[in-house]
Amino acid sequence: MRQRVLLMISSMRGGGSERQTLLLLRHLNRARFEPHLYVIERAGDLISEIPDDVRVHSFADGLRPNQLYFPGRILRQQTADLRDRIVAEKIAVVYDRTFTMSLIAAPACQRLGIPRVSTIVSPPERALPLVEKRFLRWKRWRLSAAYRQARTVVAVSKIAARSAETYYNLFPDSVTVIPNPVDRDDLLLKVAATPPRDPDHVTMVCVGRMTSEKGHADLIRAVAISESDWPAGVPPLRLIMVGDGPLRSQLQQLATEKVRRHTIEFVGVDPNPAPRIASANALILPSLFEGMPNVVLEAMALGTPVIATRAGGTIELMDHEPTMLLADPGNPLSLANAIREFVSDRDAAILRADVALRYVRDFHDVNQTTRRIEELFLS
Repeated sequence: MRQRVLLMISSMRGGGSERQTLLLLRHLNRARFEPHLYVIERAGDLISEIPDDVRVHSFADGLRPNQLYFPGRILRQQTADLRDRIVAEKIAVVYDRTFTMSLIAAPACQRLGIPRVSTIVSPPERALPLVEKRFLRWKRWRLSAAYRQARTVVAVSKIAARSAETYYNLFPDSVTVIPNPVDRDDLLLKVAATPPRDPDHVTMVCVGRMTSEKGHADLIRAVAISESDWPAGVPPLRLIMVGDGPLRSQLQQLATEKVRRHTIEFVGVDPNPAPRIASANALILPSLFEGMPNVVLEAMALGTPVIATRAGGTIELMDHEPTMLLADPGNPLSLANAIREFVSDRDAAILRADVALRYVRDFHDVNQTTRRIEELFLS
């Protein structure tokens, strides 16, 4: 009999955790598992990509409008709803990804005696205070208990694992590290009709939600700094900013004020950024912190050179040979120097991209990663 496993994520709006959840839904062995998905709301471009055999359960579907608000009410409703779904669907194991889902899953599963595999996607001492502005101490305490109750706690990088053990006061080395995978075959299908690269510009693409931790303002300032001594004979830079978020208008204003010679284009959300990544000369990621950035893995799998900050799990994507150019997070000058180094020695960039491609094939294969997670479900 197949084991029914329930994967949990807030929505399918297209962030890194949503894409990783989608990969797991696609690649779980159907001979052994019957995957279900629990979301807070049925929202996001990735909803349409969920496999047809996956039953989707949404908290928002049964939410009654115009209820009085008091602290903790929604969480209690979500917990009760999840508990009812687990019982009704005879779920054997729950996979809660992100701390928001862990807050809901822990009390529901604890009461029912259902085992959980709980996943941490970012260093919590940076991520939790940034996202949770209210009741932070209470949520940290609840999450500490939630991770202790889980059958297994997984982190997507070593730095996220060690951060979680310290921040939540977990036992040393109690968090299992399973790095994010990448599905290269699927990416290659998505970029089959990619247009050729622009010969009149050095094209770089930055993909990410426009919030402070993603470092977009540092990138814009770095582009402006690089104008002062741009190498002779090198075409000007064209930076394509993919994504949206609360800081977009501020970033557009900053680009207008700071950048003169180069070009910065804001193209909004793209549910399939792979063709843009494949046709660019480089992907650039200026984040202040990361767990294990999907967009870097995708660029490496597509053979696109990468410039990134030394932010969290990003540096764990370096093997014995360099796979990307690195800059200091929060430092526009360091980022500008990395951009200049890239455009000054494109041959070296191609060599790094070749090493990166071999690296993701060896260590971030989606089938190998899925088998590891399946063993956790079965245990």
